[in-house]
Amino acid sequence: MNHSPAAAAVLTQVRGQVGTLTLNRPRALNALTHAMVRDLTDALTAWEQDDTVRAVLLTGAGERGLCAGGDIRAIYEDARVGGTASRAFWRTEYLLNAQIARYPKPYVALMDGIVMGGGVGVSAHGSVRIVTERSTLAMPEVGIGFVPDVGGTHLLAAAPGELGTHLALTTDRMGPGAAIAGGFADHFLPSAELPAFAEALATGDVADVVAGFARPAPADEWEQHRPWIDACYAADSVEEIVTRLEECGVPAAKEAAERIMTKSPTALKVTLSALRRARRLGALEPVLDQEYRVSCAALSLPDLVEGVRAQVVDKDRRPRWNPARLADVSPADVAGFFADLGPEELGLAARP
Repeated sequence: MNHSPAAAAVLTQVRGQVGTLTLNRPRALNALTHAMVRDLTDALTAWEQDDTVRAVLLTGAGERGLCAGGDIRAIYEDARVGGTASRAFWRTEYLLNAQIARYPKPYVALMDGIVMGGGVGVSAHGSVRIVTERSTLAMPEVGIGFVPDVGGTHLLAAAPGELGTHLALTTDRMGPGAAIAGGFADHFLPSAELPAFAEALATGDVADVVAGFARPAPADEWEQHRPWIDACYAADSVEEIVTRLEECGVPAAKEAAERIMTKSPTALKVTLSALRRARRLGALEPVLDQEYRVSCAALSLPDLVEGVRAQVVDKDRRPRWNPARLADVSPADVAGFFADLGPEELGLAARP
């Protein structure tokens, strides 16, 4: 496979035995478009059948990060007019997430810099996940009236204790140490060594190269908070979680409660339910099926458009959620997000 044109949003190149995928929208922090997801899918499919390609390397152009997520403005414009483009994008994206998770060759993701939302989806399901001292990971969806997707609820639900619940409801970030401890990454490398690491992969055995470059991981910045996180977020409702956080006597917990209460009440309740359901589902494929139902439901309700408006478009940081109170989001409202889509189901769990 030849190197893509410089203007392409995904650059593909085979160097030695490694097929390299470079997300190439640095001015947009490599945010994913539908065309980019299709390009990634096509390249992975081709390289799976190419015996000369023994591993895949994912990286991002620019100095700011691997990928900040999906193209939120495009989703916003689609939701405003009641379009179907976002459904089509998510279908292709979630299928890609599953393809990465079951890829038969080593899939090495360089999670340098900012890695959020869809950026987590194209990296954290890989078999070799590298973070650096510059890595910042997050699933910030509830802040825009959405729910963690791209397999994010699978990863968050599998994190130790209730850490994933905390990260989902607050949208708090992980540094490299927390990303490894939380199951989102595997190895730590200094960012200055990434070029030499990529060069070594071209001719070396992946496991040997990783072992030669990996360094001890930094401390997990969330470890000291785990006692109150596990105690407070084990509650069965968002209301009870907030009450426990406010009353446990730990300043950091009270601050977490304050952050939660700025998020979409609907997104918070649906996210908590999605995480609990994801734990029971276990495998990634049925969780992605569930996330597709939830994402499609969110597209038709006002909070996603309002959240993107407040955070990305107008940037007034003052979303007007509807409904505005947790008490006004009923169990029936939440259950509606998980309704079967019939012939529109993603259907990953049913595939062989």
